[in-house]
Amino acid sequence: MENSPQVERVDFRIKSAREGYEVLLRNKDAITNKAGIDQNPILFVHGATYGSTDTFDYKIGDYSWMDMLAQHGFDAWCLDILGYGRSDRPKEMGEAPENNPPLSDTEHAVSEIHQAVSFILDRRNCKQVDLIGYSWGTATCGSYAGRYPELVGRLFLSGALWIEEGSSSPVKDLIPAEIGAYRTVTVDAMMKRWATGLDDKSIDSIVSESDRRDWCISTAGCDPDFETNGFLRAPTGVVKDFAAFSQSGDAWYDPGLIRCPVQIAVGELDQETTPLQGQQVFAKLVNAKSKQLTVIGQGTHSLLLENNRHQLHKLSLDFLNSTA
Repeated sequence: MENSPQVERVDFRIKSAREGYEVLLRNKDAITNKAGIDQNPILFVHGATYGSTDTFDYKIGDYSWMDMLAQHGFDAWCLDILGYGRSDRPKEMGEAPENNPPLSDTEHAVSEIHQAVSFILDRRNCKQVDLIGYSWGTATCGSYAGRYPELVGRLFLSGALWIEEGSSSPVKDLIPAEIGAYRTVTVDAMMKRWATGLDDKSIDSIVSESDRRDWCISTAGCDPDFETNGFLRAPTGVVKDFAAFSQSGDAWYDPGLIRCPVQIAVGELDQETTPLQGQQVFAKLVNAKSKQLTVIGQGTHSLLLENNRHQLHKLSLDFLNSTA
């Protein structure tokens, strides 16, 4: 982005919702905007496998999604839940996964989001944040917005997750049969997952093979043991929740509790949080101040890292700047 203001990055280590651990809360803010702006701070929250610092703040070219918003005057933050990204790994992640129960489930994530929101509100002396959730992060942020409506000004859901009774996932082969504390993901498995449902020509037209592999290697490398083990570890609390809710038919969260404006965005080719799931969430947002659903063409579940990510960026910018 030419002639854009310089962005400053500050990383904070804040208390995890689990005693004895810390999680990473990153801030990106344009140096020229330090006097403050009218918009709420924005908090990004990641999905089930990869941390926020490796998705929302992954530079493609010269800037990331967080950089883009900061360069447009927003105070952008992102959170890595315990066990993800640059946050602490619980001691159980140093043992065999079958030795311990699933880590960092949805309830834990909502508590950790509250830790982060409280930190931001106190530091910025403001009353609300805007939330951007991706994949599982749409469920955690949706849960949070329903539970604390007074603290959330706007809610942007990128790939809105919704689970009905009997639901299955096209990536279910990546989920271990016995759910332990964490699961492991190799770079090759990450590449395969990205291209779910597409042939080589189709996925290469959406994002180049080299860009995909560069991101997978970089992201897997956030695991402190990656150089030794050759895989990324991801907590399985979300897997436990998926299994429970798909079997019971209970709702992951209640979108009807959300009162702020909501924007849902989904890639046309997303096989994990599909356009249909987005429509299901949209229909349940019966008390939202306003709501909009946008399907972006030629985008997969990893749209935020692909050629058409600029459409997602613009959509988020327009939504956060709107007065409706």
